Amino acid sequence: MSGRSFLVPLIIIVNVGVFLSWNYLGWAEAVYMQANFLTSWVALEEGRYWTLITAVFSHKMLIHLLVNMFVLHSFGTLLAGVLGSRLFLMFYLSAGVISSVVHCLVSAFYIGGPGISALGASGAVAGLVLVFSLIFPKERILIFGLVPIPALWGALAFIALDLWGLSAQSQGGGLPIGHGAHLGGAFTGVLFYFFYLRRRVRRLRGGGSV
Repeated sequence: MSGRSFLVPLIIIVNVGVFLSWNYLGWAEAVYMQANFLTSWVALEEGRYWTLITAVFSHKMLIHLLVNMFVLHSFGTLLAGVLGSRLFLMFYLSAGVISSVVHCLVSAFYIGGPGISALGASGAVAGLVLVFSLIFPKERILIFGLVPIPALWGALAFIALDLWGLSAQSQGGGLPIGHGAHLGGAFTGVLFYFFYLRRRVRRLRGGGSV
């Protein structure tokens, strides 16, 4: 198996391993997971900066893991082939870290909850979706697995939903979803495309890698 084709399954395996650690280890290990695989402004104040990346591979709920890994596999497999394994991994990790940073800043200074923790690959995955939608804006994707829509419109709809959700959270409402993390990952994808990939789209579509 080539490096490109193995990279996304490897990321999925790591996520599954962390999920199993959350759910099938003992109490002492659970305390360790809480301290090292959740990120928040409080965690950063305490010097646990590594949580900015470890939280990206961390899921406690099965449905959260399944949704993120499905989207990662759907978009990541194609983008790993387009970008090449090294660039893909660098972008994925960068989007994940930036999404964690944005969550910490938003929760502390916009929502007013510095102790609100986050976990999950959603921010990094949002970055992948934005890059895909900008490279292939007219490609059809299925919203909620049912409704076909051009990729760019779908990405913009999710950004709008996250902006609405973040506004609701700032007023004490909304759902317990990391909208700030999603927006941070999406923002990373936009920057990556416009400052690096846009001039290379013709080469990418020609089948080469960056």
